Amino acid sequence: MEILKKPILTEKASALTEKSNRFTFSVNHKANKLQIKAAIEKLYGVTIVAINTMVVDGKAKSRYTKAGFVSGRSPKYKKAIVTLKDGETIDYYANL
Repeated sequence: MEILKKPILTEKASALTEKSNRFTFSVNHKANKLQIKAAIEKLYGVTIVAINTMVVDGKAKSRYTKAGFVSGRSPKYKKAIVTLKDGETIDYYANL
């Protein structure tokens, strides 16, 4: 099971990183906090102080097409916000 899917690089996540040394990742829906912590520490070599997880519901999407009105939802996903020890940071692009 691949635990880490991708980092979340939004304005809100970037502000959280700059303000309080917290990094945001999209993770596997079945992964728990201990598995997430182990995966991030192994991949990036950092010390994690705390992890907060949440399941984000998908947004309702709709559009008008030639075939008529089409509606649906974007998929839900699990998000992990990781607080690192002071002085440590994660370079997302170092492990490509």
